Amino acid sequence: QVQMVESGGGLVQAGGSLRLSCVASGRTFSDYAMGWFRQAPGKKRLIVATITWSGTYTYYADSVKGRFTISRDNAKNTVFLQMNSLKPEDTAVYYCAQGKYGSSSYTNLADLADFDSWGQGTQVTVSS
Repeated sequence: QVQMVESGGGLVQAGGSLRLSCVASGRTFSDYAMGWFRQAPGKKRLIVATITWSGTYTYYADSVKGRFTISRDNAKNTVFLQMNSLKPEDTAVYYCAQGKYGSSSYTNLADLADFDSWGQGTQVTVSS
């Protein structure tokens, strides 16, 4: 059974930083792309940042470029999201998910539909 467990969310003031972690289990972690996504109340779920199975390539939403960094540690089955210069509009539930397709197939890092096996999410609240 594929499982994602996110942690690291919380309440932070605007301009602050948080680091999210997601531990994956159930499939060979190093074979799959990983991603962070977020969903604000009443809004649809959006891509925040994604990373290839090797960590060579990344994709960021325009709204977080230059402020957020995605990384992964394949030895620890963990993907991270370092969030700096947080803004109130970053407030959302943050989810991690795994790519649907293994390293032998193409995963479109910019397409949410290429990811599944969602975690339960972690709340990030940025106060102004």
